[in-house]
Amino acid sequence: MIKNFSIFMTDLWVLTRPYWYSEERWSALSLMTTIVVMDFGLIYLSVVVNDWHRLFFNTLQNYNYPEFAHQLTRFCELATIHILMTICQIYLNQMLEIRWRRWMTGRYLEEWLSGQTYYRLQLTGTDFDNPDQRIAEDVRSFINLTFGLALGFLTNLVTLVSFCSILWGLSGALTLPLGQGGLVIPGYMVWIALAYAAGGTWLNHLTGRPLARLNFEQQHYEADFRFSLMRLRENAEGVALYGGEAQEGRGFAERFSRIVDNWWGIMNCRLRLNCFASTYSQAAIVFPYLVAAPRYFSGAFQLGELMQTASAFGQVQGALSWFINAYVTLAEWRAAVRRLTSFRAAMVEARAAVPSADQGTVPETGILRTAGGDASLHMETLTLSLPQRPAPLLYAELALTPGTAVLISGRSGSGKSTLFRALAGIWPYGRGRIRLPAGARMLFLPQKPYLPIAPLRAVAAYPAPAEQFSDDALRDALAACGVGALGNRLDAIDLWGQRLSPGEQQRLAIARALLNRPDWLFLDEATSACDPETESEVYRLLRDRLPATTVVSIGHRTSLHPFHQRRLMVTPDADGVGHLVPMPG
Repeated sequence: MIKNFSIFMTDLWVLTRPYWYSEERWSALSLMTTIVVMDFGLIYLSVVVNDWHRLFFNTLQNYNYPEFAHQLTRFCELATIHILMTICQIYLNQMLEIRWRRWMTGRYLEEWLSGQTYYRLQLTGTDFDNPDQRIAEDVRSFINLTFGLALGFLTNLVTLVSFCSILWGLSGALTLPLGQGGLVIPGYMVWIALAYAAGGTWLNHLTGRPLARLNFEQQHYEADFRFSLMRLRENAEGVALYGGEAQEGRGFAERFSRIVDNWWGIMNCRLRLNCFASTYSQAAIVFPYLVAAPRYFSGAFQLGELMQTASAFGQVQGALSWFINAYVTLAEWRAAVRRLTSFRAAMVEARAAVPSADQGTVPETGILRTAGGDASLHMETLTLSLPQRPAPLLYAELALTPGTAVLISGRSGSGKSTLFRALAGIWPYGRGRIRLPAGARMLFLPQKPYLPIAPLRAVAAYPAPAEQFSDDALRDALAACGVGALGNRLDAIDLWGQRLSPGEQQRLAIARALLNRPDWLFLDEATSACDPETESEVYRLLRDRLPATTVVSIGHRTSLHPFHQRRLMVTPDADGVGHLVPMPG
């Protein structure tokens, strides 16, 4: 248990430290200091109200109406101050929360996007799921719970210290008939409150111990179910064509059954907690009167002192019972911390697959991409492999000269697309070096284009900013690629990946190439969804509009041969390793 607590505190420090040492630390510390000072002010008001209980109830016992009216007026003043301070504190707390969330979300997004980490996470096979939920929901939940629990703990700690001194003075000494002269216990009600809260905390922990694990698993199952629904929406046409509704329904039912089963576990655990907490809190209402009653009936103090004592006892007992009241929240907090730290660890592991940029030697593991040298693209002792298969998949030792269109062919699964990813710098499995032309602008078009949910002008210009191109340039590129009808919808936002046919999507991607005008253009079967005539028109268009661009294509159709001066075939050797072999013609 101590080891788990130590690990949790280390993870918590790793998550919280960066913001409070960031460029925003001074404004954040100023806000936090103001919030804490206001919290101390609210505690001071509670102490004043506790004394007000004595004065108010003494006036009732003494039938002193003028003093009764004065105490009511005084209470209204104290309540007004309390309300104003509470409202201001909540507002400042929310301000600090959103600032921290903005900073922390930006940091996680930067780490997730840098070095294609979002892509490498899919390749590492780590125990990781749903980055969208971790960035969007877990960050928000972590910050909200951290503020609430930290401020609650501080409030209860200061409340405990403040009211312990009051209760110590009010409770007096208790003499137990033990030994000669009896055993005198000074401030006995403080010790009773400590024992009452300690016993309740221990029993509460035993009752709710499984809740943190159940909350963690619930978030995981909820995210999996939501992701499967989103996948159906993204692939609606494919499922409809297959008639796969029954299979999808079975998958949804299976994932949702995990949610239900785990939720029953949470319900049962919370039921036990609620039963204990309700019993504990109800007993706490009358318990201080039972403890203080002997002194009241002995005439040691009046009704006002009894009410003040009961109020002080309630404050001490409530502060000591903070762990009981916050147990469910603590379990949710622990789950959020665990999810964020595992996310960060997964990103670190994914980035570790990238070799350091050592310009002098070829790394023993990992693919090194460097820029410089001549204008050609060189693959030096480049060996590619798969994550689950360390044996070599493809070997390449050649140079691609600028101005020469190259066609790479080969059987499916021979490593052509893997070579495409390695040239793009997103494939970490293998070894060797890729030397890129210095300053060359490269564009890679995969078989299935990525079409963001954005205005069509941004989709067509991607990855360049849409503002970089005029409306006339955008419409001209779309018309040249045979999708000119889209030129009238430049400001329309749609699910373009579902709205357009595969062929239209690929022609829209070719329009991107015309707009971005790269020095090197790589096409991985980027026209496979087009008919042979349209494919030929696309390659003529690229040759006419981008005469200075070097085109490297992956394709199977013989109709592509006339548009490439050099042809390479991936041919396996005796060990099954593919080699790029020049083909005649």
